[in-house]
Amino acid sequence: MKKIGAFYRENGTCCFLVWAPFKDDVSLKVLTAEEKTIHMKRENPGYWYAEVDEILPGTRYVFELNKQMARPDPASYFQPAGVHGPSEVVDHAEFLWEDQYWRGVRQDELILYEIHTGTFTHEGTFEAVIPRLGELKELGVTAIEIMPVAQFPGDRNWGYDGVYPYAVQNSYGGPHGLKKLVNRAHAAGIGVVLDVVYNHLGPEGNYFEDFAPYFSNRYSTFWGKAINFDDRYSSEVRNYFIQNALYWLEHYHIDALRLDAVHAIFDMSAKHFLEELSESVDECARKHEKKCLLIAESDLNDVRIIRRRKHHGYGMDAQWCDDFHHALHSLITGEKSGYYEDFGNIEHLKGVMKDGFYYSWKYSPHRKRYFGSATFQCKAEQFIVFSQNHDQVGNRADGKRLSELVSFDALKLAAGAVILSPFIPLFFMGEEYGEKAPFFYFVSHSDAKLIDAVREGRKDEFSAFGLQEDFPDPQDKKTFLLSKLSWNRIKEGEHRVLLDFYTELISLRKSIPALSTLNKNSVVVEGREEDELLILKRDHKKGNVLCVFNFGSKEARWESPAYRGKWEKLFDSAKKLWLGPGSRAPFIFESGQCVTVSPLSFVVYTNTRGE
Repeated sequence: MKKIGAFYRENGTCCFLVWAPFKDDVSLKVLTAEEKTIHMKRENPGYWYAEVDEILPGTRYVFELNKQMARPDPASYFQPAGVHGPSEVVDHAEFLWEDQYWRGVRQDELILYEIHTGTFTHEGTFEAVIPRLGELKELGVTAIEIMPVAQFPGDRNWGYDGVYPYAVQNSYGGPHGLKKLVNRAHAAGIGVVLDVVYNHLGPEGNYFEDFAPYFSNRYSTFWGKAINFDDRYSSEVRNYFIQNALYWLEHYHIDALRLDAVHAIFDMSAKHFLEELSESVDECARKHEKKCLLIAESDLNDVRIIRRRKHHGYGMDAQWCDDFHHALHSLITGEKSGYYEDFGNIEHLKGVMKDGFYYSWKYSPHRKRYFGSATFQCKAEQFIVFSQNHDQVGNRADGKRLSELVSFDALKLAAGAVILSPFIPLFFMGEEYGEKAPFFYFVSHSDAKLIDAVREGRKDEFSAFGLQEDFPDPQDKKTFLLSKLSWNRIKEGEHRVLLDFYTELISLRKSIPALSTLNKNSVVVEGREEDELLILKRDHKKGNVLCVFNFGSKEARWESPAYRGKWEKLFDSAKKLWLGPGSRAPFIFESGQCVTVSPLSFVVYTNTRGE
């Protein structure tokens, strides 16, 4: 496999390699004070190569194709002037890493925290995240998950319109800023997950077709042309994206990659791109003696994605679990439009709490077909669950977070369901203190037609949920500014209480073996639809844990002679300490006794004798 881009060497030379199989002439134009053009040599299969002396880091350059057009490097490492400007040479060896003893976070110990760099702080940069790492550590977070940072048009975007997958966004702080953040995160004992997009490339600044057949006409995605993973010349396209994954792991010391919307990666090859990617990443991990994880986002409910390669799967380590979110969200909000029509009952949450997927070849009313596959061979640590994330908040017309949709008690209840589940929890920035600021969709394109297309696309997307109201203009800078976190709230009233609530509950999860051990086979789940009770029991040889969740608006009573022994209360969300109505659940109960659970609350018990 070939590494592509501009490779700077310590002796002052730089090697350039670009794929342009149909061009008769490719030249390198170096944009120094004494601008010079270097003819590149052709190598099979369709690569062009040049080695140039006296090229310093920071030198800008473009490729000239057939002496007709000048274009930035498709594998540019930095675009300081944006998507339409020249590329810049980067010396990756100049950064002094201090994480040589870092070996990453164990997968079953992940507590993920999703961050959008531009709105996480007032400054909107990588370096501005660093002062907050201590607070995230105190919260109990073990890894931050950063939304895409590949160069996108303008200075504000979710990141999924990136068009230079190797180039770190200039407005966030570029390559040095990202490395500094990763370095400091590792020093704090926090891993870093990076969101990458391999299913499409953004439209503005996308010059890939001027170079080579990166796209396929065989498929189309929601966002435009599909990447060419299985047609003619696809080997070099696959190489481009596999090298990109290795680039983040090796040059930026990223611990895991979250692959956006893998259901839009179309590949009918005998070896799927994801499987080949998994092989390469595992080899990289062995080389560097650390675990490098691949996390998929998929709406297919297809266990092939997370099944091991030796069992004929694609070998992804984990995936986001939408069924869990949808079951929880629809239950506590009552929303039933769009894909939420598939959920809304205790039975749905019971199913996902036990298996991860609810739809495992069941009929989906929303899809009007049978859907999904069974998860019995999958591990609990392979499912990442959440009550909020950038998609589920930002793809609402009003951009409202859960803190604006439900009561404070319901907010705590949702947190409890996520944190006490047998899966890996993920939090969306600010949810731990009940952030009230919305999270809207925003862009800063320069093409008027594209801006109009984005606006119309959002209208069409919202129509699926029956939403007709106006929504903030994605292009308006105010939409972006309104989405920034309000950190000044963190010490106020309910916000302070909720932060303490999350911190205490995460600490409980980490310290109690029955909660910290992720094992689907040791989980027993019961549900009572009539009073909206969910009972979760997690077993461990060092003691069992029993969680009783009341999703109803009325007080509920529960008893079961099946749970023998003496059970002692560990946590109660109804306590006045947590601004609840006051606890009605007994501190200790035994088989046959009744447990009274306040509305929209949960109580956690332990049986240290393990009976």
